[in-house]
Amino acid sequence: MKYSLKRHFAVILISLVVGTILMCLLLNSTLLERYYIDKKINALVGAYVSINEASNAGNIASDTFDIELQKICGKYNINVLVADSDSETVKTTMGDPNYVIKHLLNNIIMGVEPENVLRETDDYQMQIVTDMRTQTEYIEMWGVLDTGYLFMIRSALEGIRESVAISNRFLTYVGIAAIIASAFLVLWLSKRITKPILELADISERMKHLDFNAKYTGNDKTEIAVLGRNINELSETLEETISELKSANNELLKDIEKKEQIDEMRKEFLSNVTHELKTPLALIQGYAEGLKEGINDDAESREFYCDVIVDEAARMNTMVKRLLTLNQLEFGNRPVDMERFDIAALIRNYIASAEILLRQKEVSVHMEDYGEVYVWGDEFGVEEVFMNYFTNAMNHVQGDKVIDIRIQEEEKRVRVSVFNTGAPIPEESVAHIWEKFYKVDKARTREYGGSGIGLSIVKAIMESMNQEYGVINYDNGVEFWFMLDTA
Repeated sequence: MKYSLKRHFAVILISLVVGTILMCLLLNSTLLERYYIDKKINALVGAYVSINEASNAGNIASDTFDIELQKICGKYNINVLVADSDSETVKTTMGDPNYVIKHLLNNIIMGVEPENVLRETDDYQMQIVTDMRTQTEYIEMWGVLDTGYLFMIRSALEGIRESVAISNRFLTYVGIAAIIASAFLVLWLSKRITKPILELADISERMKHLDFNAKYTGNDKTEIAVLGRNINELSETLEETISELKSANNELLKDIEKKEQIDEMRKEFLSNVTHELKTPLALIQGYAEGLKEGINDDAESREFYCDVIVDEAARMNTMVKRLLTLNQLEFGNRPVDMERFDIAALIRNYIASAEILLRQKEVSVHMEDYGEVYVWGDEFGVEEVFMNYFTNAMNHVQGDKVIDIRIQEEEKRVRVSVFNTGAPIPEESVAHIWEKFYKVDKARTREYGGSGIGLSIVKAIMESMNQEYGVINYDNGVEFWFMLDTA
């Protein structure tokens, strides 16, 4: 991403680390030497106090003080010279005491430049000087002890500057290493922080396209986790709301067409019912009159007459029920509840319920092991569509007696098809099979009890959901199909 939060986060933190290290280097370069000099001045004063106390106690020439003086000189990197009033050396840690004594007397007699003085009291002066022989800068402290001894304590500034330089070099190396380490750490940390944010962004992107399967799975208690849980609740609310909107939209679309179709549907319905009921009613009436008049007195004939009456009455009952279902769909009295469900699971459950009938008819069903395939639609209506397709396939399967069921996922849609081996539908009948009471082969339809209403119910259900459906002829069979939305 061009404006990635991860990049901004990494740049800010690495900049802070780099800025902190550069600030430390700047402070070291400008203030560390002054700090060292202040510490050195305090060390010189401390050494002076120790030497003065030893001189007052008369221990300045003792071995014990020698050890103490060596410790002080080693600890603070200083050199000491003590001389009596005759310029004779009493105690020294310097290499050329005569030169130092001469330099000390010169300071006492001639004085020093005021701008070089660091500190001045009645007992001593402290200054920065350059040794003319070695061209080395020193901090010198000189004066007179309480016992009248002359003293000089000095420490080379070169050591201080070298320490500052070493410190700066070390800080530079450590800083570079810290920048590299912090860069990797910041990148890892920023990735860890931005990962759930990117996950939420992906969820929101999928929600934008009305895909509500994605859910935030983080289980921490941070602000991002709270946001993730809120987005999950928002997703569920939106899914429910969209379901309601789809249902309302379908109802609205149906209402627009409903008024224009009601009169025509009523006339057509009455005409079809009159036509379809005429034959079974005539049969029932004829056989009932025959029984009443005793045309055949034997028990076997009477039983046959009764069986015909019962069969025709049952056929009429089934047809009336299906006509009522179709009537409700066409008149819009049956609500269409749009919801999201797994079409693959629905199909598997129905096939399982028809297992006994399939074995009786020696029909084999082929269907791949599809995973979850979620679609939008009226679940009960879709189940009835599939039931009609499947029942139709079982009644017309021939040859190898195979029913092939397929679910094909396309862009934002799913195609469900039911294919059965057998004779194809005559081309002149293909355009009419969705009409109420239309029968391709009336004799065969009557054999299995068909009423010619099943595919009309399929048509009404699919049109109530504004979805496509159809039939395709093959050389070895027939395929019925329908479409559903996935988004």
